[in-house]
Amino acid sequence: MKLLEEFKAVVSGENVIDLAVAVVIGAALGVL
Repeated sequence: MKLLEEFKAVVSGENVIDLAVAVVIGAALGVL
């Protein structure tokens, strides 16, 4: 899953802002 890989990359980078953005994008994709 690309989203999961992106999530892992963000977590490993410890970037909270990117993590928040990833969560928002993931939620938006989930709705669509």
